[in-house]
Amino acid sequence: MATRERTSQKNRTREAILAGARALIERGEAVTVTAAAAESGISKATAYRYFSDPAVLAAEAGLAVEVRDYAEIVQGCDTPRAKVLAVSLYLFDLALAHEAAFRQFLARNLDCWLAEGGGEATRRGARRVAMYRQALSEVRPALPADRLAVLVGALSAATGTEAMIALDDVARLSPDMARQAVRETTEALLDRFLGTA
Repeated sequence: MATRERTSQKNRTREAILAGARALIERGEAVTVTAAAAESGISKATAYRYFSDPAVLAAEAGLAVEVRDYAEIVQGCDTPRAKVLAVSLYLFDLALAHEAAFRQFLARNLDCWLAEGGGEATRRGARRVAMYRQALSEVRPALPADRLAVLVGALSAATGTEAMIALDDVARLSPDMARQAVRETTEALLDRFLGTA
C-alpha cells in the first residue's frame, strides 16, 4: 500500500511539473526545469530529479497535451481484456498519428541518456504503465504482483513509440498490418497471463 501511495505521489509530482511546462509553452516562454518547477510550486531540486534535461521536459509536455483521459479511452469497455486492448490500440494509434513528435521525444530521451554517460535513464512519462495497471485493476487479486509487473512490462513493450518503430522501420509493416500485429500481440499476452476465458 505504501509503495502504491509513493508511486501515486511521484505521478502527481511529475504531472505538476509537466503542467508547469505546458503553462510556459502556452505563454510562449522558454521551458526550463527551473521555470517549470517555479510555475508548479515544486522545488527546483525535486524537479531536476524528474527532468534533468529541459528539452526532454518540453518534448514530454508537448506530447501530454495530445493524450486522452483513461476513462475516455476505455469508455464502453466492460472487461479488463477489452480495456487493455483499447489502451494498446489507442497508444499505438497515438504514436502513428504523431509519429514525428514521438520520434523526436524518444531521440531527446536517448540524447539525455548519452549525455549522462548511459547510467540510469531518466524516467519517461510511463503513462502507458499507469493505464495498463488501471485496466488490470480488477484482476490484481488473482494475479501475483510479480506476474502483474511482467504483464504490464510486456504490454508496455508491445505498444507505443517503440512498437511503432520496430513494426515500421524493422519489420516494414504497413500501418494497418502494424496495428493488427499490436492487437494480436496484446491478445496473446492476455491469453498467456489471464487465460482465454
